[in-house]
Amino acid sequence: MTKTFWAALLAVFITTMYVPVGAGATSRIKDLANIEGVRQNQLIGYGLVVGLNGTGDTLNNIPFTKQSLQAMLERLGVNVRGQTLRTGNVAAVMVTANLPAFATQGTRMDVTVSALGDSKSLQGGTLLVTPLLGADGNVYAVGQGSVAIGGFQAEGEAAKIVRGVPTVGRIANGALIEREIDFNLNRQSQLRMALRNPDFTTAKRIAAAINDFIGVPTAEPLDPATIGITVPQPYRGNVISLLTDIEQLLVEPDQPAKIVIDERSGIIVMGNDVRVSTVAVAQGNLTVTISETPQVSQPLPFSRGGTTTVVPRTRIGVQEDGRKLAVVENGVSLQQLVDGLNALGIGPRDMIAILQAIKAAGAIQADIEVM
Repeated sequence: MTKTFWAALLAVFITTMYVPVGAGATSRIKDLANIEGVRQNQLIGYGLVVGLNGTGDTLNNIPFTKQSLQAMLERLGVNVRGQTLRTGNVAAVMVTANLPAFATQGTRMDVTVSALGDSKSLQGGTLLVTPLLGADGNVYAVGQGSVAIGGFQAEGEAAKIVRGVPTVGRIANGALIEREIDFNLNRQSQLRMALRNPDFTTAKRIAAAINDFIGVPTAEPLDPATIGITVPQPYRGNVISLLTDIEQLLVEPDQPAKIVIDERSGIIVMGNDVRVSTVAVAQGNLTVTISETPQVSQPLPFSRGGTTTVVPRTRIGVQEDGRKLAVVENGVSLQQLVDGLNALGIGPRDMIAILQAIKAAGAIQADIEVM
């Protein structure tokens, strides 16, 4: 054999050694888990929207709007205590936002504005300076700006039309971040990953993929939803580089068999691993028809004391749409189960009842979650 052949064989061997475990898998760790500490924080605030075209709160009916308006005017040097306020251009609102992870002071974020009183629409309104507080009571951002809504309302004397929700709006880049959350990710020596869909097998596979990539036992599954990672020495002080390498590893996730049912809309979602034991299924509808055909009874000609009466005539019919008994074999797949139920002509509503009955009989190996 030539030197070229041996060189090519050695190159293939070296390339194979450095292929990470799970290269043929389906999902990245980045899409399966979150890093503890890398998260958003919810903010909330109470404020006033002004500039409405008569669609604001009714001050006589909404006392907190009137009190807020008076307090705001007093802070600006205007005394309106004891005065009658009849403006309809002001609305009390709740302002909500999500503070992004590692957001720095001076950057902006979007806010959502929702009417709190009996305002009809926030169209054309402007949110006044509103402090946004976190769960700890501290102010992390201040919101202000023009409210943009996605719905509208129009009405006349005898008709009204509403599209969307005109009492909820959004302000793009409407909040200025004033306080940062102190969290230095690069200084961490221990990390935790939280699985978005907790599962023992998936957690073990993720830990194994990380350990194979690093080369030393670094990751350990703590429970079905958490994986602990000890930052190895080469990555101390540079955790961002470690996470960048880890989140690109490919792992095949595993989930338990589950059937999700939404009875209100008739939606059924079944996992690929759902299996059914041998069971017989029959479904039929009972139809009862009642028809009234009253007849008129008249007396004979020249009879005395006779009266015309209406004689009731009722016809009742019973029809049962019986379908044949179908046998579902042991260990059938999801596709075979669906094909079998569809062959019976069963709709989504009846299919929900059948799945619940099969589960009650102990013949289905899956969890059923009813929304």
